[in-house]
Amino acid sequence: MSTRIAFLKGHGTENDFVIVPDPENSIELPPATVAALCDRRAGVGGDGLLHVVRSAAHPDARHLAAEAEWFMDYRNGDGSIAEMCGNGVRVFAHYLRRAGHVGDGDIAVATRGGVKSVHIDKEGDITVAMGKALFPEGDVTVGVADHTWPARNVNMGNPHAVAFVDDLAQAGSLYSAPSFAPATAYPHGVNVEFVVDRGPRHVAMRVHERGVGETRSCGTGACAVAVAAARRDGLDPAATGAPVTYTVDLPGGRLVITERADGEIEMTGPAVIVAEGEIDTDWLTVLETVNP
Repeated sequence: MSTRIAFLKGHGTENDFVIVPDPENSIELPPATVAALCDRRAGVGGDGLLHVVRSAAHPDARHLAAEAEWFMDYRNGDGSIAEMCGNGVRVFAHYLRRAGHVGDGDIAVATRGGVKSVHIDKEGDITVAMGKALFPEGDVTVGVADHTWPARNVNMGNPHAVAFVDDLAQAGSLYSAPSFAPATAYPHGVNVEFVVDRGPRHVAMRVHERGVGETRSCGTGACAVAVAAARRDGLDPAATGAPVTYTVDLPGGRLVITERADGEIEMTGPAVIVAEGEIDTDWLTVLETVNP
């Protein structure tokens, strides 16, 4: 493993990430290293890590290299691999523009959830084409303490369970993962969103992200919430031919989610880079000794 790691720190609606530029995929990032970098007390701190790699240089993305030059090798804060992160894609695209790899306008980003089309607005906001929502069959419920709620099963390239509640405080601390049933519904865990109404086509949410805990924002979760709210409200763009837009308030900010008539979901919101630096060599050496 490289003994020094250059990094940046960024966030999208306060869903924050350690960014590791590594175009040629030369830095080894085992789960223990990622978890240590994301540790908020002993490391840099972040909900996850964005490993910036050229698609052609990564075995998980070589087949996408003709469609997208850059691959977002995303890791959860505990070091586990995730398929996608909507806020992460916006921050990833913002980094690519900041580093001079891309300009304003339309770009493609490869992820384990497929190639995502991104529009970088010169005024600052970034729009990501998040793909189409899938609605796996079967009823699911989620629970916190002695409360249980029916939930809408939505897949946005990663799994979500969306529960509409009377008060967001009912979700508790969300440090621990809410329970879900049946156990077979999410063999690899699930992101759980709790949602309340704020007005017409305007909702607020809290989220427990698998492998992380409660986060200030979740892009794929906001998309899942918007389509679940639309279906609850009897709105289906595929049936009416008219797009539907929901405003989604999260603890870290606001995202605007539009579902088009073709089923494609677009997420618009900000992205910020707040710092950059280099991981201390001595700290890395101790880490490698403890986690060989």
